[in-house]
Amino acid sequence: MASLFVSRWDRAADALLPKELHGRLGMAVTEKVYASYGSLLAGGRRAKLAAGGARPQRVLWASTSTKGPAFPDTYYLGKLAASDTIDTVSAKTLLAFANHGDPVELMEPDYRAAERCIADVASRGIDVDAMGESLQRQGASAFEPDWASLLDSVAEKAKSLGLSGRR
Repeated sequence: MASLFVSRWDRAADALLPKELHGRLGMAVTEKVYASYGSLLAGGRRAKLAAGGARPQRVLWASTSTKGPAFPDTYYLGKLAASDTIDTVSAKTLLAFANHGDPVELMEPDYRAAERCIADVASRGIDVDAMGESLQRQGASAFEPDWASLLDSVAEKAKSLGLSGRR
């Protein structure tokens, strides 16, 4: 599974952008990723893998709760419905969506429009690639303590079962 933390893009970029571009970079990156993902699935290599029983990796949309007060609490959620994807969503955002969300049709990414938005952001002096690398490092670092804790718990359980040292 590949994860994209949607609102983190906007949280990182919005402080550096004029208001008319707020809340747009996260969805532009999401649409570009989904369009690229669709291209990969449409290839001949994918057909060969499917014939052998392989299932496609899915894209996971994460960080889909609205962070900025200028946007509705369901801002991302109604835009992210797409085939072969998974969306993690907080209970608060899910309840808000159930209460007053506005579902749209399945995502039909516009790769060119996403590229134009990203280029517009870049023209404002933001290195979008560097921002992506930074967000990826920050995201990985945020999960390191939980990963270490999980590995410790598994090792403790294995030891308690007399399984330490076995592979």
